[in-house]
Amino acid sequence: MNIDLTAATTFMAGHARVLDRRRFELLMGETDTTAVLAALEAYRNPDNGYGWGLEPDLRSPESQPGAALHAFEVFEEVAPATTPRAAELCDWLQTISLPDGGVPFALPLTFTTASAPWWAGADTSTSALQISAISTAAAHRVAAHDPAVAAHPWLARATRYCLDQIAALDEAPPAYILSFAIHVLDAVHDTHPEAPELLQRMGKYVPADGKVHVEGGTEDEYLRPLDFAPYPDRPARSLFAPEAIAADLDRLAGEQKDDGGWTVEYAKISPAGVLDWRGAITVHNLQLLRRNGRI
Repeated sequence: MNIDLTAATTFMAGHARVLDRRRFELLMGETDTTAVLAALEAYRNPDNGYGWGLEPDLRSPESQPGAALHAFEVFEEVAPATTPRAAELCDWLQTISLPDGGVPFALPLTFTTASAPWWAGADTSTSALQISAISTAAAHRVAAHDPAVAAHPWLARATRYCLDQIAALDEAPPAYILSFAIHVLDAVHDTHPEAPELLQRMGKYVPADGKVHVEGGTEDEYLRPLDFAPYPDRPARSLFAPEAIAADLDRLAGEQKDDGGWTVEYAKISPAGVLDWRGAITVHNLQLLRRNGRI
């Protein structure tokens, strides 16, 4: 199924925030990493964390773990370029980490207006495997080309927390925790001896078609094979038959809208968040389709 890159270009120009427009330009080879990092800087706080709606459903300005994830995604995208901001973000994460090495799902919000209830109502006093795992996985992907992140003490402690928490799971966790656990196990598969066995154990909780409903989400909100194993050359891909991955790539390509962008199945929290998500997910999906040879 063909992807309409011309329509995607006009969608991004007309509807996406500056950061995602720059990320799209980088993907298309039309700008350099300097422009992308400059756009990300607008979301940065003096404490070295990120906020200001970088996570589209968390509009409050203070630094948040959810925004740290998206910053790491950008630091991964600019590889092989590096920036001191990545290690500085690890510094911030170290300051908010709890004694067990994990981070809370969210910190107290300055403003709850237009932010999702799962952010506004989060337990700020205990570590959350969900956000710790996906942030740690993203940091490891940055660490693959950034020695300062690879050597940062926060990353080692966060990884240990995630591995211990995953090892303690004795039943299928909720969809996003399962997905993010698989992501971090995939990221450390080659460096931590227990990761391969844990990856296979978590894989047994994923059905063959890879379709897992998100409890508490919308009626149509599911995670699918590419949400668990987006990288074609990584161990998590072995959890799925090639046919399941091919079918999911067909699905993803077919979900491009007439205006050139993609949308998300998440609950719609605010008009700004909906539009921000569309730009972000359009870049994400195009990256994924290119990574898997569909563009």
